[in-house]
Amino acid sequence: MVIKNVNLETVCGITSKLPENKLPEIAFAGKSNVGKSSLINGLMNRKSLARTSSQPGKTQTINYYNINEQLYFVDLPGYGYATANEQVKAQWGKMIEDYLHQSRQIRAVFLLIDIRHVPSENDRIMYNWILDRGYKPIIIATKLDKIKRSQIAKQVKLITDTLDVVDDTTVIPYSSLSKQGREEIYELLDGILCEEGV
Repeated sequence: MVIKNVNLETVCGITSKLPENKLPEIAFAGKSNVGKSSLINGLMNRKSLARTSSQPGKTQTINYYNINEQLYFVDLPGYGYATANEQVKAQWGKMIEDYLHQSRQIRAVFLLIDIRHVPSENDRIMYNWILDRGYKPIIIATKLDKIKRSQIAKQVKLITDTLDVVDDTTVIPYSSLSKQGREEIYELLDGILCEEGV
């Protein structure tokens, strides 16, 4: 996949109505500070179009990026930030649930998990939530550059065992520094576009 044109087309807050898009949507979900913005920027070949923040948990909107007029990257609010108050956490949860429940164009959901750590309870809840909505999450194991190559297989197994993933779940280790894993993600996106006849 070659990404030529990127446009932040729609930003939805807590009270916003979700757009009724005609193009396929690829959703990105993950805990705050898991590297979601870095992944999206890396895929789009942009340094800072997706908003990164030094304050985890600051993203409280659903951001729709139009890619090549072919599909949307949908950046969902980061979840699980410890110091966010319960009301804010509930609002993020409702936004994510509403999106997964209401959008008719979702073709894939990428769930980002930090490869260095055991998935949290919030990660497990999100994984099962996505499954319950009828989607099979694609796991992107971020922060790959923070571990040794010899640890990758062990950490991937830790993620899949902890989440108790369904059979044939795709897990792609990804580094925002070296961009390792990006070509595999592009191949997945190409396959989705091919199925859509785009």
